Amino acid sequence: MPDSRSWPTAIRALRHPNFRLYFAGQAISTLGSWLQQVALAWLIYRLTGSAALLGITTFAALVPQLLVGPLAGAWIDRHDKRRLLIGVQGLLGLQASGLALLTVTGNIGPVLIVAMAALLGVLNAFDTPLRQSLLSQFVSGKQDLPNALALNAMLFNSSRFIGPPLAGLLLGVTSEAACFALNALSYVGLTVGLLIIRMAPTPRATGSTGDVFREGLAYVAGRPTIRLMMLSVLVVNLTASSYAVLLPVFAKDIFAGDARTLGWLWGAAGLGSLLGTLFLANRHALAGLANTIMVCAMAGGASLLAFALSEHLLISLLAMALLGFAITNCNVGTNILLQSLAPEHLRGRVVSLYTSTRFGFDAIGCLLVGVLAEHLGAPWAMAVAGILLLGYCVWLSPRQRQLGREIANVKEDS
Repeated sequence: MPDSRSWPTAIRALRHPNFRLYFAGQAISTLGSWLQQVALAWLIYRLTGSAALLGITTFAALVPQLLVGPLAGAWIDRHDKRRLLIGVQGLLGLQASGLALLTVTGNIGPVLIVAMAALLGVLNAFDTPLRQSLLSQFVSGKQDLPNALALNAMLFNSSRFIGPPLAGLLLGVTSEAACFALNALSYVGLTVGLLIIRMAPTPRATGSTGDVFREGLAYVAGRPTIRLMMLSVLVVNLTASSYAVLLPVFAKDIFAGDARTLGWLWGAAGLGSLLGTLFLANRHALAGLANTIMVCAMAGGASLLAFALSEHLLISLLAMALLGFAITNCNVGTNILLQSLAPEHLRGRVVSLYTSTRFGFDAIGCLLVGVLAEHLGAPWAMAVAGILLLGYCVWLSPRQRQLGREIANVKEDS
């Protein structure tokens, strides 16, 4: 075991060489993914001016996580995860290259945009649980797993802070196709890191994919604590995470801005998310994390309402930062609890059920809020999402103390 004394608490998982290789490659890959996401949203709204199509495209990119993700988790638990992840990185690079080619030749349109988003969603349904479930192997056990999960989320949120403003600048001087091409190149970084990593093959589940899936589902369904955590993930992402689909509308129509305005709004949410992951990375124990998740869910609902009511860009940027902080603590905090409690042989399936709930209901929320914005306007759609989230927090509040006790008991039993 590498010496932990020379590593600060906030980055202690980096003392593991395999995790350092993964971390470096994933940093490059995640930045490229944010360039593509912002460029695609701007391309859609520039070509069509439709908030509904923004919602449909986001739905197509995320709903495979709900439909494919649970079975994908069972399937990957039966195979060597590192080799699978290398293959998925190659396919993701081809998807980004295809999107760049279609855009630069002028052959892109609404139907192809939705189709390419759906393809990305299917690949991510395998990529996300693969990366998440491999983290425990990269850090050689559970001791540094919570920190590894927080640092992994910090990569995503650092890129979310840097990527959107950078995408806005690139869109001002180049094109959407250039952002897609840069994303295609970014997958090389993680692929190289995974090829260099030396580790034993990951444990494989035995039995058919159906049997393996049912075993994981029975584990989650049989534990009230985990069921309630999954429900909270569902509600937070159905409501709060749907803000992303409306940001191009606010940037262009409410603030009379351009791609750079969109980049600043997305970057503010990314800054809040980055601060959220730094907060989680500095935690030493699971105690009190359930209460943190509850408080952040309430803060998320309040920030949605503040953003919906604001007509001043500075106030809206602050609301986005608070929203990013809140969503990150809810999602990453729940992921830390779930992975810390799950047995090693079930981790891939538990992670896949978590990611399918997180991204699947994010997809449904984006679709619904896009349609709602088409009829009521973007501010009203975001306000409705905030009210629903605050209502759920009122329902959850009396159950919160029992949830904390159950998590402590499960931790002691595991």
